[in-house]
Amino acid sequence: MSIISDNVIPGNHGKTFETNAKTEEELDILKNAILEIEGIKDVMVSGNDFPTEITVHTSEMVSIEDIQHKAAKTTFHVIPKTLFSL
Repeated sequence: MSIISDNVIPGNHGKTFETNAKTEEELDILKNAILEIEGIKDVMVSGNDFPTEITVHTSEMVSIEDIQHKAAKTTFHVIPKTLFSL
């Protein structure tokens, strides 16, 4: 594990996660919960893909584990996509 794989680094690229939230209402609940984390600047939802993806942008380094714990409290899961295609 490294700083890059364990955290969302500030910048324009952000970090993309796959989620089991499907409906617009579920995605709003998840998005609002993640936005409560200090340092989260924006959460963009791409509901057209399967599985549904969200991209998180930060203003400071935020732990992926913190984002996953916050999502789990809403009963949804977020799984970070890999850095490189395998």
